[in-house]
Amino acid sequence: MANELITVFGGSGFIGRHVIRRLAKRGARVRAAVRQPTLAGYLKPMGDVGQIEPVQANIRYESSIHQAMQGADKVINLVGILYESGPQKFTRVQAQGAAAIARAASAAGVRKLVHVSAIGADAASSSHYAQSKAAGEAAVREHFPTATIIRPSIVFGPEDDFFNRFAMLARLLPVLPLIGGGHTKMQPVYVGDVADAIVRALEDPATDGKTYELGGPQIYTMKQIMEMVLAQTGRRRLLLPLPFFAARIQAALLQILPKPLLTVDQVRLLETDNVVSAAMPGLKELGVAHPTSAEVALPGYLYRYRRTGQFEASKPA
Repeated sequence: MANELITVFGGSGFIGRHVIRRLAKRGARVRAAVRQPTLAGYLKPMGDVGQIEPVQANIRYESSIHQAMQGADKVINLVGILYESGPQKFTRVQAQGAAAIARAASAAGVRKLVHVSAIGADAASSSHYAQSKAAGEAAVREHFPTATIIRPSIVFGPEDDFFNRFAMLARLLPVLPLIGGGHTKMQPVYVGDVADAIVRALEDPATDGKTYELGGPQIYTMKQIMEMVLAQTGRRRLLLPLPFFAARIQAALLQILPKPLLTVDQVRLLETDNVVSAAMPGLKELGVAHPTSAEVALPGYLYRYRRTGQFEASKPA
């Protein structure tokens, strides 16, 4: 991988910064294709001078995709959205955008494409998010058959929008809802393990044309996840079961916020478990033999939601 030019679409995002750091350590030249490169300057110190270059690209415009991919040896697509806003629609970003990247990679003679999708990608799902992820996978397979597809479960880490969001709500609200009674199962996977798996997939020709599902070492119900957040933040809150139909009504109001706390489509996603399939290869096959558990990682960043932050456990001398 040393001295290879790798274009990373969505490189300034949550997973992207971890992937780029690992690519830089392996000596790759990295082109971080992002919508606003002026806001991605923090990526540059992850490598040597000139090794990491943020460039402008918007996957809704194919001309910018081709420009960001010029001369690239390999490509990673990390672009995804959790909710729709303005022109950023699930279909345009996660289906049509994925197709455009795969077409451009094929036309440019790129040797390797790693496409990051999500567990739950399903054309028959009631969730538009899951439908668009499935459409994106199908388009990638059509235009770049040897692409490696990575489907992570909920990804957690210091900058995540999952555990951090619940911890923030626990700090603000006396009651936390358990959508669907809190029975939905999830298999959160650590962002560092996901980044390691993506880089391994990029390096290993044996991953060509395969799909991998990535999940952490433990499966939790949503209720267990909420209880874990409360334990880590030192909060005592009432956990109130909320039927799916009531959650959809609540989400219809919350999704009008500039950054929605909950959307109707996210409630639809919660109606289905988010765990890896036993029939699919995963972290182990990508060289991550000992994935990080949530219990190990959460204390390192949820402490800031405690009443006195990092001093919560301190005792006066």
